Amino acid sequence: MDSLPTPLTQAGRDGLDAILAQPGGAAVVLDFDGTLAPIVPDPEQARAHPDTLPALSALAPSVASVAVLTGRPAGVAVRHGGFAGVPGLEHLVVLGHYGTERWDAVTGTVSAPVPHPGVAAVRAELPGLLERFSAWQGTWIEEKGRAVAVHTRRAADPQAAFEALREPLADLATRHGLIVEPGRLVLELRPPGMDKGVALQKYVRESGATSVLYAGDDLGDLPAFAAVEKLRRNGIPGLLVCSGNSSEAVTELAERADLVVDGPAGVVHLLRTLGQRVVSR
Repeated sequence: MDSLPTPLTQAGRDGLDAILAQPGGAAVVLDFDGTLAPIVPDPEQARAHPDTLPALSALAPSVASVAVLTGRPAGVAVRHGGFAGVPGLEHLVVLGHYGTERWDAVTGTVSAPVPHPGVAAVRAELPGLLERFSAWQGTWIEEKGRAVAVHTRRAADPQAAFEALREPLADLATRHGLIVEPGRLVLELRPPGMDKGVALQKYVRESGATSVLYAGDDLGDLPAFAAVEKLRRNGIPGLLVCSGNSSEAVTELAERADLVVDGPAGVVHLLRTLGQRVVSR
């Protein structure tokens, strides 16, 4: 049996101990890109780490619930993760668009509210805005259904393009009632009112969990980290995991994490080892 990594913080050790002591009360909630799936230049080519499904299938029957919480559309995350029809994951939930959409393995369907009209307006204006700035060549637009994202990873100077885009995209988003969610060389324009923190707290309440594990890799995961910290103050132990080695981890996320693991491979190792421990009880 593999050894479990030891959290660096007392709160994290308490969270892990609670999960191991009563796995049937644990909610395991996981980001997708950068956490279960390696970051790749083209998000459409992102796929879950090959050991993700076996690890989750072994763990899921022993815990209260397993959910994937992502900024992607729920249906896209299901396809890229290969989550549909997997034995052991019959009760998996995928919360897409930061919790606005929900896919349940039980029904195989996605439920979602009516799209925000500002997304269509931004989508129409965005190409013209980008074309006015030759220094931003190499940036590209990702259609996300209920949101739209601008990536700078392919620009000549990705970080400079990212910084240059912040203000004009914030202005565009504000004019249409949206917000900008920054990530690793990506700026996403999306509706306000829902983030991973709100979604996580709602899901934990719904599941009746008595402990929670959350793993993420980027700035969009900070609200979920804050939600777990709030749950801990209210008596629900939690373990915060940052996916990313020392050179790749988002500094602010790594500093708040109880445990930093080596990217999706490290997350999968943690899930597999946790599954071995709770199944052997």
